Formats: sequence, C-alpha cells, structure tokens
Amino acid sequence: MEPIQDTTRPPLEYVKGVPLIKYFAEALGSLQSLQLRPDDLIISTYPKSGTTWVSEILDMIYQGGDLEKCCRAPILTRVPYLEFRVPGHPTGVEVLKNTPVPRLIKTHLPLALLPQTLLDQKIKVVYVARNAKDVAVSCYHFYRMAKLNPDPGTWDSFLEKFMAGEVSYGSWYQHVKEWWELSRTHPVLYLFYENIKENPKREIQKILKFVGRSLLEETVDLIVQHTSFEEMKKNTMTNYSNLPLNLMDQNISAFMRKGITGDWKTLFTVAQNERFDADYAEKMAGSNLNFRSEL
Repeated sequence: MEPIQDTTRPPLEYVKGVPLIKYFAEALGSLQSLQLRPDDLIISTYPKSGTTWVSEILDMIYQGGDLEKCCRAPILTRVPYLEFRVPGHPTGVEVLKNTPVPRLIKTHLPLALLPQTLLDQKIKVVYVARNAKDVAVSCYHFYRMAKLNPDPGTWDSFLEKFMAGEVSYGSWYQHVKEWWELSRTHPVLYLFYENIKENPKREIQKILKFVGRSLLEETVDLIVQHTSFEEMKKNTMTNYSNLPLNLMDQNISAFMRKGITGDWKTLFTVAQNERFDADYAEKMAGSNLNFRSEL
C-alpha cells in the first residue's frame, strides 16, 4: 500500500447528530443510494465489540471451514467495511463491488446512517454487543493507535466523552438499544461478546442456524480453534498488521490487545466506576438488555 499523508487525527464530523471519523463521514453520501443484495449478510457492532472475531467466524462458515480460503486476503478485503474511506485506499463500497456473492459486509453505523435498502429488503444482520465498560477501555487503547481518530487525551477525559456519546459512532447506549429493538421486526441475530467468550461453539451453532447452513461437528470445532483470540492475534489476515503505521501504529497498542471480559478493572478507578454505574443505570433505564462485565 502506498503511504498516505495528512490523514492523522482529524476532528470528528457530525452527520445527523452522529460523530464520525472525518473520512467516513465524507463516504456516507454514496451509501444512501447503494443497492444491497437480498443474500448479503451484514455484521453490525459498536466499535471494539468483536467485529473482526465474528467476521472471521462467518467467513469460515461461508468457506465451509477451509482455512486456505480464509487466508486468501486480509479481513478488510474478505468482509468489506461499508463506510470505510481513507485517501489513497479503496473505499468499502469499491471493495464491495468486487466481492463475490454471497457477501459479508461489516459496519459500525447506527440505524439512521445505514442505506434504506438494508431495512426495505429485510437483509439479515448479525449484531454483536459487548459490555460498555470493556468497550470504553478497548476504544481508548484503539484511539491511541488508530490515527484516523482524534487523540483520546487522558483516560479520564476519554471516559467522559464515551459516556456523553462524543466519540466516533456516537452513543454506545443508543447503538445497542436501537439494534435490540430492531431485532423484534427485522431478521437480526443479536449476540453478546461475553456469551461467545464463554461458549464459542454454542454461539457458532446459533449463527449457522441463522444463516441456514450446516457443518460437520469437527468443522465447527476447527472454527472454534481457528478463531480463538490467540490464533487471530498472530494471524496476519486478521490482526491488521498489513496496515501502514500512519493508519494504525501497533507499537503503541496492538489491534488485538487482550480480548478478555473484565479488562475494564485495569483502568477504572473506584470513583469512575461509581459514576459510570450511575450514568449507565440512567441511560439504560427501561431496557431489558442485560450485559455481563465479568465472567
């Protein structure tokens, strides 16, 4: 990939009240007229919630568990990132146009910014939600190394922005709740990161049923093994090590850092935890969504 200049640390831009990475915001115009296919499958998450993990699981399912086929290209090519746009690189939509069907498509966009065709055609969605505390910590470390984002500043100031929804893709609370609500009327398989950590085989069986596929048990076991955090962290097709330093500096923090539940305890102070819990209770009031912040 050719080096690109002057892309680092731009301020977020607001689209329909949602803050986004500047270049991604500029890509949204062409998305509204995008025609998706009925056999497309959307992988939707709030950032740092297991997107790459579930993308690799689904690509393995689509490739019948063939490891060689799953090494055909980096995950960003195999599962196009819908709103991706960076000067000097193919956009997500451009990659999508060259992707053979049936296609897997990744997005972090909230519902208000997605192409209407997704809803109109009842395109299937696998949504993954992760507990807010671990997401906040993971996003903080990600912002430190992913230079398309604004500088995160101190952990304390970043946590305040996260709670206020003043980070890329906006409010975690709104994101997880609106997709949960949509799952009542739209074909959405709503998964929890913590459940996949606890019993990946069980959750992969749910995915198989949802996408209408069946695999031998030994193939499912292979998928569990191949998509373990340890395997994916060293897999150059999933760990984003092929991206240039001016996009992601993994010397600062690895893209795949720990992949555990409960890492929030390493950063949250007692006072921050109490303040977060009070804010969380207020923002999640009336929702029947339940998250586990430790296993």
